Parts: sequence; structure tokens; C-alpha cells
Amino acid sequence: MHQIANDPSRGRVIIAGGTGFLGRNLAEYLTASGYAVVVLGRHEPQPIHGVTFETWDARTLGKWVQLLEGATAMVNLAGRSVDCIKTPEHCDEILRSRVESTRVLGEALSRLDKPPQVWVQMATAHIYGDPPTAICDEQSAFGYGLAPTVGKAWEEAFRSTKPPGTRGVVLRTSFVLGRPGGALDRLGLLAKLGLGGKIGHGRQGISWLHIHDMNRLFLHAIQHPDVSGIYNATAPTPVSSREFMRELRRAIGMPIGLPAPTFGVRLAAPLILRTDPELALYGRYVIPKRLTDEGFTFEYPDLKTALAQLYH
Repeated sequence: MHQIANDPSRGRVIIAGGTGFLGRNLAEYLTASGYAVVVLGRHEPQPIHGVTFETWDARTLGKWVQLLEGATAMVNLAGRSVDCIKTPEHCDEILRSRVESTRVLGEALSRLDKPPQVWVQMATAHIYGDPPTAICDEQSAFGYGLAPTVGKAWEEAFRSTKPPGTRGVVLRTSFVLGRPGGALDRLGLLAKLGLGGKIGHGRQGISWLHIHDMNRLFLHAIQHPDVSGIYNATAPTPVSSREFMRELRRAIGMPIGLPAPTFGVRLAAPLILRTDPELALYGRYVIPKRLTDEGFTFEYPDLKTALAQLYH
């Protein structure tokens, strides 16, 4: 096991499943904010200055459990990427990877004398399904399909395993915009090739959040004892897919974008991009009502400003 990082005036944060796009960004942000950071992952990533790595399989208890003792916070980002072709095997792994990792973290906390003060749990805004026009807040009905089913099971695993003495925060996360890495790079490349036009009918909602505000939201959840329960982690201004692609073209300086008809997306997404066409053809309009009501301020509340910052 690696040596735990020194310092940290503010305490230690454990990021489970922290080797991907969100985890690496969060680890760097928390380290810069004065925390010691330990990342749990299956495979060791490229080193991040000041960040400790420990191997786990996200399913069974191991030596990693002792790292949680006395930690300030634990953040769980573990789960197989949904950016894939939805074969039965992939669907099963998408569900199991989220539920089993959450359960084993809860079991680990139950064995500690001094568990983390707060558990911040990743969840999905896709839990609301794909309503064509409805504006969804934290009180909205859940949707139908794979993602809502996974989302409900994921949150139930958290509720059923979180120790009563640990504060819990659930972040139903939308499309996080950041570079490099993440899905925005793929969309940006398509736009640069002149393929960034309307996708399908273009009216499907895109709820999004700048990576900096995502990191700020994690920190907000860690540092504020009054933050508890379920929050939509999304900017307050969701847009249609048509508007999103228009602003993306503007940000990268591409004046034209060929439209992608529905049948073309259904053919090209699995064959060329090796992903699920429904990720592009469907969407939802989600707003962060609780965050807004509680006074959280977004540094990038509108899409134009967010994309301008990322590309310039």
C-alpha cells in the first residue's frame, strides 16, 4: 500500500472509482484546496502530484478499508461507463458496478470506529428518463428504461448501506463539460469535421455542467454540514440539442455543421463510435432547484460562457 500523502491541513478525502475523467479532475482540485487525496481504482492512473493511489476491485473488502478510518470525506464515483453499446453484458455490468461498489463501501464504513464525516455519492440525472419537454427538478417522477432503473437501484444501495452517523449527499449528475477527456472531446472533434449539426429532431434536452462547477459542488458538499440529501448536479440553464451544437460550433469557430438524421445516428453510433445512439437522440431538461434555493452560485451558469472558457 502506498504511503498516505502528507499535509493536508483540511483532512483526507477518499475518491472511490477516481481514475476517470471526473475523478482525476476532482483529485487535482481537492489537492489544490488543501486536502490529502487517496484514489481507489482498479488500475493505477498516471500520477497526480500529491495524490495517493490504492487498488480495489469495487466489490470486496480489502486493505483499502483502513484508509477510510478518520477520513474527512468519501466520494464515490465508481461505475462502468455508459458510453458503450448496450449489449446485455454491458447493461448488467453498468448496473452491478454501481450497486456492488456502493454496497461494499457502506459495509466498509460500518466496520470503522471513526468513519468519514460525509459520503458524497455520484448518481445520474438520467433517473428522470427522457421526457420530451418536462422540466425536471429533485421532486420529479422517475422515468422508464435502463438508466432510470440503474439510477434507482444505485440510490437505493446508498440509502440502505450508509451508516446513520455519516452525512450523505447524492449528486444526480448531468453531462459534465471539460477538456481534455470526457464526452465533450468527441463532440468537439465531430464539430471540427463539419459534422456538428442538428442531431435527430434537435429538440431533446441537454442538461450540462462545467467541470469547474462540478468540482466546486463536490467541495461544497464536503465542507457544509447543512448540505444533505439529493441534489441535481447541473447548470440552471439546460438547452436543446440543437442549441448545444450551435454553441459548440461557435466556440470552436466552425461556421457549418451537417445535420445527423435519426437513422444515420442509429447506424453510425454503434458501428463507428462504438456507443449507444440513444445517448445522442434522447435527453432531458433538468434544473438544480435545491442548489438554487440554498444559494449555491454557478461560475458558469450559461452554455456560451462555459464553452468559451473551455475552448479559449
